[in-house]
Amino acid sequence: MRRMKIFISSVQSEFAEERAMLCHYIRTDVLLGKFFEPFIFEEVPASEYSASHVYLREVELCDIYIGLYGNLYGYEDDEGISPTEREYDLASKLHKSCLIYIKSIDEEKRHPKEAALIRKVEQDIVRKTFVDIDGLRTSVYASLIRYLEGKEYIRCCPFDASNDNGATLEDLDEDKMKNFIYMARTKRNFPLLVDSSPISLLTHLDLIDDRGRLANAAVLLFGRKPQKFFITSEVKCVQFYGNEVQKPMPAYQIYKGDVFELVDQATSFVMSRIDNWVGTRAEGDKADVATHPELPIDAVKEAIVNAVCHRDYTSNASVQVMLFQNRLEIWNPGTLPYGLTVQKLQGPHKSLPNNPLLADPMYWNGYIEKLGTGTEDIIRKCKEYGLRIPEFHQDEDFRVIIWREQQENDPKRSKAFQNDPKRSKVYAKEQDGLLQIIKEVPTISRAALSKKLNISERQVRKIIDRLKEEGVLTRQGGKSGRWVVNNE
Repeated sequence: MRRMKIFISSVQSEFAEERAMLCHYIRTDVLLGKFFEPFIFEEVPASEYSASHVYLREVELCDIYIGLYGNLYGYEDDEGISPTEREYDLASKLHKSCLIYIKSIDEEKRHPKEAALIRKVEQDIVRKTFVDIDGLRTSVYASLIRYLEGKEYIRCCPFDASNDNGATLEDLDEDKMKNFIYMARTKRNFPLLVDSSPISLLTHLDLIDDRGRLANAAVLLFGRKPQKFFITSEVKCVQFYGNEVQKPMPAYQIYKGDVFELVDQATSFVMSRIDNWVGTRAEGDKADVATHPELPIDAVKEAIVNAVCHRDYTSNASVQVMLFQNRLEIWNPGTLPYGLTVQKLQGPHKSLPNNPLLADPMYWNGYIEKLGTGTEDIIRKCKEYGLRIPEFHQDEDFRVIIWREQQENDPKRSKAFQNDPKRSKVYAKEQDGLLQIIKEVPTISRAALSKKLNISERQVRKIIDRLKEEGVLTRQGGKSGRWVVNNE
């Protein structure tokens, strides 16, 4: 097999040491050296052709383009374009596999054209920041290994399919398996019967081999105590008073259990700690009460499911769910599959689960879809709710941000409050109730109002702030004073 060519590009005066290191490292590495042959500027012999012609020719011949971008833009031709940008444009046009590494030091000194090039690159391809030469080497190695795996030049067993955990059938919960079949039949027409044996289910889901060894996914899905085998298979949930990670924290929980339990517990943690507008009970005691939570539960659950299902289970980190005053953040230890970027997540894209044997049962139980629509659904559901578009970030970990409704006095806030007739009706009822209570007890506290109205103190504060802005309500005498309703 021929060795694949790697073109390493950068401004010649900026990353000379890094280019030389990568070239030597790739050639001498036991594994990478078998598959790749790097090319750098310094090794070009004297030629009758112009340097730019030689470099662009090498881009045409390469399989992988590696770009090292920093603060300098470099020499500009008659059209004001640097050779580095010419090389990237050609590599992109020819659909080469592009790996871009951006040095994140002294960014305020970055040349405007270099900053524009980086912004252009970030829209299209996989990129990663680095601080020093050691971090760059590690990142390049990881990317090239993922490239080889994606092209199937090398193969390794996914974590969820590995079966060296030492677990036996006694470590699995038969009731969980029966419940799984029942729910899968109800939601997805699963073919097995509820009274099927554990062996039949595990075999059908490819969770046991011909020697009776259980896949890791079997323990994560149906284990009595999955954390006995995978200690970091947990979800840490924390709530903060403000918009930063600061103590004190009003709530902190670490959830353990199988993957279905982790998702359900983490989702409940979030939904129980956000505002929930409660409608009026229709006539008759049996009428349902309409509710409208501050965040769409489907989007919250989808984001948590993705984190639990697609995380890197070899990492020592855990999934983290952090509820701030203005946003919900969900951190997932792991990286996106090779070739998938955060930009591509916002549109139609292939489904490339990191843990396919884990994803398949979660599909059967109705927790995920198979078509790679999860992130699109999160965006759609938040937009339908009138919230800001969610954000996706890939750094050392993968992170999803779902924005909560913004404050009433923010001109950019969500329009959901005005546009949702159910919600505005509920708000009007709560507002009228609050005013009536204040008329009867002018010195009442916000905590007491919250208890009487059966809503959160945060929602009481928002209603009061709105009434104060409209001139309907004022406060006399400070905290120990009394409320005055001005329209009477």
